Formats: sequence, C-alpha cells, structure tokens
Amino acid sequence: MKALVYEDVETLGFRDVPDATPQPGEHLIKIRAVGICGSDMHAYLGHDARRPAPLILGHEAAGETVGGEQNGRRVTVNPLVTCRTCAACTSGRENLCAARQIISMPPREGAFAQYVAMPGTNLVHVPDDVSLAKAALAEPLAVSWHAVRLALEALHPAMDKRALVIGGGAIGLAASLALKAMGVADVTVAEPNDMRRAFLTDQCGETTVSRAEGQFPIVIDAVGYAATRATASALAQPGGVIAHVGLGEDTGGLDIRRMTLQEITFIGTYTYTAQDFRDTAQAIFDGRLGALDWAEARPLADGFAAFQDLRAGRVAAPKIVLFPWS
Repeated sequence: MKALVYEDVETLGFRDVPDATPQPGEHLIKIRAVGICGSDMHAYLGHDARRPAPLILGHEAAGETVGGEQNGRRVTVNPLVTCRTCAACTSGRENLCAARQIISMPPREGAFAQYVAMPGTNLVHVPDDVSLAKAALAEPLAVSWHAVRLALEALHPAMDKRALVIGGGAIGLAASLALKAMGVADVTVAEPNDMRRAFLTDQCGETTVSRAEGQFPIVIDAVGYAATRATASALAQPGGVIAHVGLGEDTGGLDIRRMTLQEITFIGTYTYTAQDFRDTAQAIFDGRLGALDWAEARPLADGFAAFQDLRAGRVAAPKIVLFPWS
C-alpha cells in the first residue's frame, strides 16, 4: 500500500510500505480521509520523542471497512486503543489507561496510508448523508469536546458562561464550536495570524481578536506555549477555569501565585473518553457543530507539501484533510 512516511526532521516520503494487517478483533479500514494534526506537525519538526522516524503519522481518519460481514461499512476511527479492563477504562476514563496506544505512535502505525487496522470497538458508523471528510474531523473535535466538557463541569454555577479560546487552529475552532453546542454563546477566539483570523471571521462566523483583553470565566488554551499559558492565567476571571489542551511546549508561563490567590482552576486535558468520541460524532451527524466546511482538501501524495505550507504559515484553513485515493 502507499503511505506518507515521516523519515527525518521535516522530511516526509510518499512510498510503498507493507500492507496493514489486522490482528484478531480488528478490522482493515480503507482510509478515505485523514486530517493533519498539530501533533503530526510536532513530530515532523522533531519535537516529539514519542514518534521516532521512520513512522506513518496521522490519526484523524475515516473510511470503509474491508472484508467480513461489515464490508464497506462507513466509519470514523477513534484512534485511542485501550485495554478496556483497568480501573480507568471500566470507569469511563479510557484516555487515562496506562496501557493506552494511539495510531501514529509506536507500536501502531498511523493513518497517512491507504489502509489501517483498528479494533472494532474503535469504530463509529457514519450515516450515508455525512461525508467521510467531515467524519474524519471527529477526532480533533472530540479533543476539544472533552476539554470543554471538563471546563464546564468545573465552572461554578454562579459564574457567567463566557469563554476565551486561545488559538484559532482546528482545536481552537473546535473548542469554540463545542462551547456553543454546550450552551456558551459568548465565545472569543484569539488568533494572531492575520490570514487565519480573517478566515475564522469570514468563513466560520467566529468572533476573533488578535490579542485578547479583559477577563473570562472560561479560558481554553488550544496552543500550549509558555506565552499562551501566561495569557490564560492573566485573563482567567477569579474563580474561573483554564482548560489546557495544547502541547506546544512543556514548561513556563503559568502565574501560579495569581491562580492560587484567585482560586482559578487549571485542568490538563488529554484526548477524550470513548463516550466523548461517540458524543462528538453524533453532534457532527446532527449538525450541532455547524457545517464543518472549513477544512482544505489535498491528495495524500501531496502531503509533504501540505506540511511545508503549514510550517511556513501559508494555510488559512484551520485543517488540511488528505485523501489517499483519487
């Protein structure tokens, strides 16, 4: 099969690789659409030791099952594979499973390929009236859905439901969409890139600023750099909540003194639970997350150029979705 392979820092090759082989309990999935995630970019830049080259990246995928009684079934893929038996899994917090694996990280190859193998329990059926390109957005949308759910659960009921989202990439936009779907109408997205900010405003109908001011009961950091954490801890309202979902860099930025004196809740959020993923997929199918027409489409064969364009800041759209089949 053909795949886009991470070969070295800022180097990707589109080439033949061994066919994906399902293990017992797994299905072979013909990938029809796969998105480029920020974590793929981190690996591409050599910033993620968990993803060493050579490796097939990509984990935001949708496609069709191949073979068996469910041949041709349209599915979106929950890429997080867990043991299903530990205390975290049985309590519905699968994202905290100590044995968790995710495709695009060893030992599981990713979905920048024509096929991938996944357990049947990780597949969610996609209705015929929903495009697989849209269904591939379930994974990044679920990341933000999970973060927003945790933030709202932690917010004191006396607080106003207003939110600041830091970062206008796919996770930031998805956070804004999830906030609105969960009843937070007043959402501001802070995005310094002029081209992307204009896209969010004109094409997505978002309220955007280049630099946020004021204070907010809810702050979602969808970037995760020291500078954005500093902004989050400065702009969170006393008694408010910061949900941190970005993984830009490891340390720095938080004003721990202010957060302590003002009782600001900080929540680290990672991926999603299986229920969050299913709930997000259903919200896509129901149209509660909007038209989801803001992704840019490119062939998988042109994936290296897509990464280069993202690296250079030449992409206005919050997401590029790659198509392995012409």
